[in-house]
Amino acid sequence: MKATLVLCGAIFALCASAQTPAPGSAPPDAPAQAAAAAAPATPPPDPPKYDGWVFSGMADGYITLNSNHPMSNSNQLQNFDINWGQPELSMAMFTVDKSDKILGIHVDAGLGETFRLIHASDPQPEGFRYIKQMYVILKPTNMHGAEFDFGEFVTSAGAEVIESSSNWNYSRSLLFAWAIPYYHFGLRSTVPVTKTLTVGVQVVNAWNNLWGNNDLKNVGITAAYTKPKYTLNANYYVGPNHPGTTQGKRNLFDTTLQVNPTSKASFYINYDYARDNAISGSSSSWYGIAGAFRYQLAKKFAIAPRIEWFDDANGFSTGTVQKLKEGTITGEYKYNDHLVARLEYRHDASDKAFFDRGAQPASAKSMNTATLGFVYLLGPLK
Repeated sequence: MKATLVLCGAIFALCASAQTPAPGSAPPDAPAQAAAAAAPATPPPDPPKYDGWVFSGMADGYITLNSNHPMSNSNQLQNFDINWGQPELSMAMFTVDKSDKILGIHVDAGLGETFRLIHASDPQPEGFRYIKQMYVILKPTNMHGAEFDFGEFVTSAGAEVIESSSNWNYSRSLLFAWAIPYYHFGLRSTVPVTKTLTVGVQVVNAWNNLWGNNDLKNVGITAAYTKPKYTLNANYYVGPNHPGTTQGKRNLFDTTLQVNPTSKASFYINYDYARDNAISGSSSSWYGIAGAFRYQLAKKFAIAPRIEWFDDANGFSTGTVQKLKEGTITGEYKYNDHLVARLEYRHDASDKAFFDRGAQPASAKSMNTATLGFVYLLGPLK
């Protein structure tokens, strides 16, 4: 089958940096030090072309093969690269940033399957599905780098993010897809305590909900400890998440340790535990652990394997009581700073017959997928 993949994008003109002229020889009657002092080592930067506004964008497309050939046309358990057998536009996104000394704004807007899926459970008007993030920024003076944001922003939990270009693998892990929320609406803060420790508090709505479900009744506590060779992140969210009632709290504990032993090698370990208490008094829990490794083989080539285990103990997250395992290996070719291609093989397995095979629903315990993805990055234009 011949398939063509068309990626949407816009071309940004990038400002060329001013070049420092090589210093010439000092005239015989002037000391060499005076000549060196006359030509500054670093010329002053060009003034902002757009008065502090920064524009960037990206386009992400893929094609996937599924060994089970499910009639549902779905790569089960995968959250954004869900369709198989035909080219798909995962997302095309345009980003606007404006951050002055005190006030700022950030907006991510776009289209594609990814934007539709992250808002799939949100009953808000159709237009909001084209927004990934939209928040205002306040950085008060004399608060030593503290920042306060209000609006819609992605969750602090997890080792991965929505944009595939910022992850090591093309597909997202089971923990990203099934253990944590995509985004929150409300207020978040980040406060540097020391040069290495930053903490924060968030007051937000129910998971993946812009407005109308337990508004500003969930609390998040975040912490990040950063050293040159490693970073440790810990996040805790708690609050009511069931529509129409404040009864039944949901708890999520998430932690990620990323280690960078060399300039070419990095690895992380991500652990999640969640518990949802129902109005009836019963509870459901899900938890898992994932690990990934990335190695830069050459300037343009990198490889990233990932393994994980996930237990949906009560079937709350995936709809089936099951224990899942996942293994992925991703090869990356970075053509330049704008175009990245990834070729990925992934194996998902369950202790239950969960996966569709052909026309038979829930008839297989495993699924294999092969994915070719392309990401084109634009900007930033300042």
